Amino acid sequence: MEECIFCKIAAKEISGEIVYEDNDFIAFMDINPQEPGHVQVIPKNHYRWVWDVPNIGNYFEVVRKIAKAQQRAFDTERIVSKIIGDEVPHAHVWIFPGNAKADKKDIKGNAERIRVSLNKIE
Repeated sequence: MEECIFCKIAAKEISGEIVYEDNDFIAFMDINPQEPGHVQVIPKNHYRWVWDVPNIGNYFEVVRKIAKAQQRAFDTERIVSKIIGDEVPHAHVWIFPGNAKADKKDIKGNAERIRVSLNKIE
């Protein structure tokens, strides 16, 4: 496994505000959010590109869960997702509400809103 910041977050060597975790994937708040509720969804194992993730269908099911929770948490239908991959050399999907009425700097509070919403839809 390559060492990168996302690998370290997945291994819990670096703390992150985690909103979702299962055996294969982890979702955490971005420390420089584009908008309130900005989450990074990554595979725990290191893959350079999203397209390299072998269980990509399961990956996008996690992305869908987070998006649905964000819709509920921030009372919006508009969710933005981006797959670019040049910021960190580890597969990741950016996902965030496009028009949330919240403070994007309140990472802990926004994370809790998403976790509460996840519990209601799972």
